[in-house]
Amino acid sequence: MTIQELHSNEALRRHEFPVANTRVFLGHAGVSPVPRRVAEAMAHYSLNSTLGDRETLEPLQQIRQIRALAAGLISAQPEEIAFVGPTSLALSHVASGLTFRKGDNILVYFDDYPSNVYPWMALAEKGVQVRFLNTRELGRIRTIDVTGQVDEQTRLVALSSCHFVSGFRLDIRAIGEQLRKRGILFCLDAIQTVGAFPTPADCVDFLAADSHKWMLGPCAAGILYVRKEVQDRFRPPIYGWNNIKCPDYVAQESLVPQDGGRRYEPGTENIIGLVGLRAAMELLRDVGIDNIAAELLRQRTWLVPALQARGYTVLQAEAPSAHASSLISIYKDGVDPVELHAKLLKENVVTLVRADRSGKQYLRISPHFYNTDAELHRLLELL
Repeated sequence: MTIQELHSNEALRRHEFPVANTRVFLGHAGVSPVPRRVAEAMAHYSLNSTLGDRETLEPLQQIRQIRALAAGLISAQPEEIAFVGPTSLALSHVASGLTFRKGDNILVYFDDYPSNVYPWMALAEKGVQVRFLNTRELGRIRTIDVTGQVDEQTRLVALSSCHFVSGFRLDIRAIGEQLRKRGILFCLDAIQTVGAFPTPADCVDFLAADSHKWMLGPCAAGILYVRKEVQDRFRPPIYGWNNIKCPDYVAQESLVPQDGGRRYEPGTENIIGLVGLRAAMELLRDVGIDNIAAELLRQRTWLVPALQARGYTVLQAEAPSAHASSLISIYKDGVDPVELHAKLLKENVVTLVRADRSGKQYLRISPHFYNTDAELHRLLELL
């Protein structure tokens, strides 16, 4: 299935994405509705679970295949993938599993989504100095901003691949290459780009992304990437039968972690979530991430000026394509974003409202590849 086939065949589009039958859903930067194939895969597994051991329905070989699909999505190796659930949990794993010395500092962005702020702030209790990145504009993080604010005591930089309000995407490779030259670890909250834009994991050390946004998967079925070369430095923060070797389920005298990403998975996997994740990743693979990214930028190219023509200010409207995303936040003097969101919802057009630190609110629009130009024109008509 291609994007062109999907857009030229409304029956196919509504079959694959049932939400299109009742709503214009433009809230994928929040929690997305799942495609039909994802729901059917989970329903099939759930029904079969009434017949016996639920673990044997998805044997080890199939879990390996899901791990390989996740690795392919971010240009990683299967042994670098762990399934630990939500992004918040994965980032907290990283923060609590690394060893820091007194006097070390880490650099984070205080105006990032809280999931990528709080786990790092908590390290202050261990004597780690938590520094907040200074930027000229909300969410606009340039490579020079990062390299200019680290020093010899910086051990880690934690950023998001795309800001959840401004929609500005990082130059992940440029930042990653500069930090690696300096021996500084790079942790990426990639939930706002995985599934929408190419998100290369080979230039970061850690990457976390749940599947409920752009990946179109279920909640709490996320991926944690840990670069192979740093796995020995990143101890499992939680211990259990699945990530520590215990032949025949017999506890051993020493704690020997499993190889690869399994060392970060202490117990039974969220199997029904992984079943849904598999179906979602297969869909993304078949459509192609490069094709999805191109479609999202095509939508943005005409939608942003159309919004501006209606008197709305668009955050990061002039961002070049390398930094632009399908996450578009707007405001207009005299228009209450909360009321506007409610009015759109009554017309079955789903958006979201987000705010910055000053309390200023924005209407956030985030279409995906299956949204049509006709749906976006419907939004413009209502605005």
